[in-house]
Amino acid sequence: MRLLVLRFSAFGDVAMTVPVLTSLAKQYPEIDITVLSRPFMQPLFAEAPSNIHFRGVDVNSYKGLGGLLQLFHELKKEGKYDAIADLHDVLRSKILRILFMFSGAKVAHINKGRKDKKALVRVHHKVMKQLPSSFTRYEEVFRKLGYPVKTNFHSIFGETKGDDSLFQAVTGLPDGKHWIGIAPFAAHKGKRLPEATVARLIQELSDHSDWRIFLFGGGKAEKELLEALAINNSNVQSLVGKLKLNEELALISHLDVMVSMDSANMHLASLTGTPVVSVWGATHPYAGFMGWGQKTSNTVQTDLSCRPCSIFGDKPCWRKDYACLTRITSKQIIDKIETIITA
Repeated sequence: MRLLVLRFSAFGDVAMTVPVLTSLAKQYPEIDITVLSRPFMQPLFAEAPSNIHFRGVDVNSYKGLGGLLQLFHELKKEGKYDAIADLHDVLRSKILRILFMFSGAKVAHINKGRKDKKALVRVHHKVMKQLPSSFTRYEEVFRKLGYPVKTNFHSIFGETKGDDSLFQAVTGLPDGKHWIGIAPFAAHKGKRLPEATVARLIQELSDHSDWRIFLFGGGKAEKELLEALAINNSNVQSLVGKLKLNEELALISHLDVMVSMDSANMHLASLTGTPVVSVWGATHPYAGFMGWGQKTSNTVQTDLSCRPCSIFGDKPCWRKDYACLTRITSKQIIDKIETIITA
């Protein structure tokens, strides 16, 4: 049986498919699984079971209905797919799955629970309850296709850690100190720590002589800020732009703990079995995006009646002050770090 899995973005959402797909592949070795996603996602699947294949596609090259028809025919030429799992459920993936359905494939798609999510983030009469995780929603798609899966996953590296030779030239080898990752930024303002808090956190972490602090981020502005913080504090190194994704994953697997916002780095750490101190602002774990295997006791959040106000952190703060983030202190985060590394 050949299965085509559709999930084009976002980075964290694609990362969250890995535990489920790995479990599916191991529980049903007779299934030949192809994951269709953006090319730069490939390292997420580099350590996957042999019956998982990654097919990178630049979706911007297949614009409009004509472009999707072209992609459909290209995929058909690569062999017959018996089933399609749409883990994205956007217009692009809907059109592709319909085309495959008309060609005889069995099709199932994710239920994103949009109604419940709207109730969670509305200003008045919020319904504060834990919603199904993305992992559960992905599992449900495969159940509909006739392949119920129980996700059982520790790390993309199994019970070991990533190859330290992949990052040795940049960081050196693990040296007996506690290695701590800090990823204080995210794509949207509602999920980013204020720069003053970030600076204070890094300064206080650097005071621990037996800790090494690695800063993670992306983009020019983050690169400049994190490099400046690294220069001004001992035991701190910025990794922005210095490692490829596969090298970064290997390094993250050697961390004692990762501090991350509700963003991609939380999920990268989760894929390597690394504990995460996750920091939540406008968003909330109730929406179902907590990293695989992470503990809610390791979250840092501000108790406000307006939270959560956004599923993705992209909505403007109706209070105008982003209190959900500005009220978070460096001490709260460091206390969580210490709890993990002294356990």
